[in-house]
Amino acid sequence: MAKSKKEIISIQSVSKIYNLGETVVKALDNVSLSIYDNDYISIMGPSGSGKSTLMNIIGCLDVPTKGKYKFKDELISEMDDNQLANIRNEKIGFVFQTFNLLPKLNAMQNVEVPLIYSSLGRKERIERAEEALHIVGLQDRMTHKPNELSGGQRQRVAIARALVNKPSIILADEPTGNLDSKSGNEILKFFAKLHKDGNTIIMVTHEESVAKLSKRRIDIFDGKIARDE
Repeated sequence: MAKSKKEIISIQSVSKIYNLGETVVKALDNVSLSIYDNDYISIMGPSGSGKSTLMNIIGCLDVPTKGKYKFKDELISEMDDNQLANIRNEKIGFVFQTFNLLPKLNAMQNVEVPLIYSSLGRKERIERAEEALHIVGLQDRMTHKPNELSGGQRQRVAIARALVNKPSIILADEPTGNLDSKSGNEILKFFAKLHKDGNTIIMVTHEESVAKLSKRRIDIFDGKIARDE
């Protein structure tokens, strides 16, 4: 008998509503979704479909107007800004299209940034940052600044930074969007390896070729889930 997967995220009847003057915009409309340990999900949808809003809610960058969001049995939908910041820093690793590296810091210092807000001492922070850069194969680029790295290497530094806190999920927003096809393929192979190693990955993309590599695909249209398979 197959072992049932553990639910990490439970989204129940979530809506996100914006009031723009006299216009009411439903960015998400009564969405329900479960995400399980070691899922590899791609979220797709046209511009304005609600996929970024869903990503922001999953990543605790925003809270729903209505509905419940539970992350590992913690009720996120009722947390204040400080509690949300703690969840983001301790349980979620973010990878962005534009890398979001600090230009004056070298690779290791960039990876160490999320740990500065933790209770770890300096020695342990450096060890964790070195370990994360080893995982992404950049142990020989630790002292290089972002402008001394290729696009693919910069994105690998960003992935190392996402991994350094040993998060419950990795959220990737168009992670290959700013890369050439060769570098993009290398990054996607890397995500496949992270998934194989047991990580839970949620990726927003508009590229069919990228979505095909995930194990589960969610299509969003007009704020609703149109497909989940």
